Amino acid sequence: MRRRRHPRRQPTEEENPDLGFQIAPMIDVVFVVLVFFMSVSATLKIEQEINSRLPGSANTTAAVTFPDEQIIGVEAGGQVLLNDEPMDSPTDADLPHLLATLQRLRQNASAARTVLLVTVASDPLAPYSRTVDVLNALAAAKVDNVTFTLADGF
Repeated sequence: MRRRRHPRRQPTEEENPDLGFQIAPMIDVVFVVLVFFMSVSATLKIEQEINSRLPGSANTTAAVTFPDEQIIGVEAGGQVLLNDEPMDSPTDADLPHLLATLQRLRQNASAARTVLLVTVASDPLAPYSRTVDVLNALAAAKVDNVTFTLADGF
């Protein structure tokens, strides 16, 4: 007759001290991490050694003037935009509304003692004659500071 075997009972923590919390592997891991950070920190530059000048407050004796910039866009269809607002019709070569607005802007800039800067952004497909119409309006309004740029929004 065979005897029935009882399953082995697992020892508890009080009976076997090897099953408790082991601190030796934890100390090994902490030591390895400590050595890693010590070796990495030796290669870093100390902040005092970096020669850089940070921006600070600047003392000025005269007033700083910022230019008053206006952007004139010329679309492919001939429409002229001043700061993204349509001016006149695409077929009007005289551009009276643009001319009046530019004269008013120039007067305001001279009254405020600022520089009026006009940037002309013409679409590559825009008629060249339309850009010349804008330049004629700028000349009639006596605006001297004119720059050209690529038309990003077109």
